[in-house]
Order: sequence, then C-alpha cells, then structure tokens
Amino acid sequence: MKHLRLLLNFYIHSSMHVALAVLAMTYVTLLELHLGPDWNLLYFVFFSTITGYNFVKYFGLARFHHRSLANWLKVIQLFSLFCFLLMLWFALQLAFQTLLWICVFALVTFLYAVPFLPRHLFMDHERNLRNIGGIKVYVIGVVWAGVTVLLPVLNDGTAFTLDVWLTAFQRFLLVMLLMLPFEIRDLQYDSLRLATIPQKIGIKNTKIIGVVLAVVFLMLEFLKEELTTKLIILTLAITLITVLFILFTNKKRTDYYSSFWVESVPILWLLLHFIF
Repeated sequence: MKHLRLLLNFYIHSSMHVALAVLAMTYVTLLELHLGPDWNLLYFVFFSTITGYNFVKYFGLARFHHRSLANWLKVIQLFSLFCFLLMLWFALQLAFQTLLWICVFALVTFLYAVPFLPRHLFMDHERNLRNIGGIKVYVIGVVWAGVTVLLPVLNDGTAFTLDVWLTAFQRFLLVMLLMLPFEIRDLQYDSLRLATIPQKIGIKNTKIIGVVLAVVFLMLEFLKEELTTKLIILTLAITLITVLFILFTNKKRTDYYSSFWVESVPILWLLLHFIF
C-alpha cells in the first residue's frame, strides 16, 4: 500500500496526471471538430505539459536549493529533462505555423515562473505573471484553451470557424471552473496580495460564480453551427460533474480531491466520448 501511495504521489507531483488531462482535452477537440488524430501533436501536448508544469512548480526550488535537492525532486528533474527532449522531438514533426504559436505559449509559461516584472508589481517578492494579483487563473485558462483547441486547428490547417472559437471559449471557462477547487483549497495558504477569486468574494460566492460560469459553458454548446444530441448530452454531463466538484469542495479537502479527482474531469470527458 505504501508503494502504491508513493507511485500515486509521483504520478501527480511529476505532472503526468495534469498532462494526461490536457492530452484528453486536446483529443476531445479532435473528436468534436472532426479533425484527424495527430499523434505527433498529442505526444507533444503531453510531454510539453509535463515540462511546462514542472518548470513552473519547481523552478524556485531548483534555483535556490539545487545543492540540497531532495531525492524525489532530483528524480522529477531527470524525468522532466527526458520529457523535454521528447517534447522537442515531437515539436519538430509539427507544422511551421503551429511552432510559431507554440513559441508564444512557451514564452507565457516562461514568464509565468521567471521573475521579470518591475518591483511595484511584486507579489511576495516574486516578479512573475504567476504572482500578479488576480490574473493567475486567466493566464492558465488562455494557455490551456490555446494548446487544446487552437494548436490542433492550426496544425490541421483547418479554418477558424465560429465553432472553433466557441470551443476555445468553452475550454477557457472549463479551466477556470476546474481551478476554483484549487483556489478554495489554497485559501489558507495563498498570500492576500494574490487576489484569488475566493479571497476577493468568499467561498460561497465563488461557488455561485462557478455555477453561473458552468451554465454559460453549457449554453455555448447551443450556439454552435454543428449541434448534435451526443455533444449536448456529453457537455451537460461534464457540466454537472464539474459543478458537483465545485459545490463539494472546501478548505479541508485533501490534495487528492483537487490534484487527482478534479483534474480527472477532462479524462472522464474523453472516456465518455469513447463510450458514447
């Protein structure tokens, strides 16, 4: 049991789970927009997510404690390096215009973790996008929407139709919704200067906002030019599941609640697509 717990912790802390969630969301885009399965793109999304998330999460630790890194962090560093090399390999298989946008998202990820801002914008002595009050969730939402929707369309050479933009906006909203349990969980640890949504409006109002955004997420499906019963049912199902996770979240939930179960929503979404 102890070994299983260690494997689960490594799976989560090495960002493999969130990478699988991003890959699943990308695959859902391929299915919904009738794009051919591009495994080079899917593998790139998976390995780049691991690389990016681990860079953001562990950059500060590696920078200040590189001589005394814990063994688990050293293993994650080596694992991240391996994923980085695989990411580069699969990136070279993608279309040129896709690579240009990848550079944009890579720059945002870099600036999200690396100090570069002037001192009057500091948040807890950090000078990166991650610590500017109130924008963290929106930056993550834009990057996820771009990677999981815009990159597949760009790489396929398909036109940016109304359905594409609506799908991208839905992804943005879904990522915001999935971030709410994390922000509620971290309410007791985050600096007040981060100005997260629960800090600004409280847990109860955050849940109300979550329900409202979930309704918007669902209603956007009815604005698409290609409207099918299957997609309506699947969107409704994922909306209800996400709302339940938000409503039942609180500051006392374990890390597994958000880091594993909440992040499993996109994976469940893909599985529902395959089942139906």
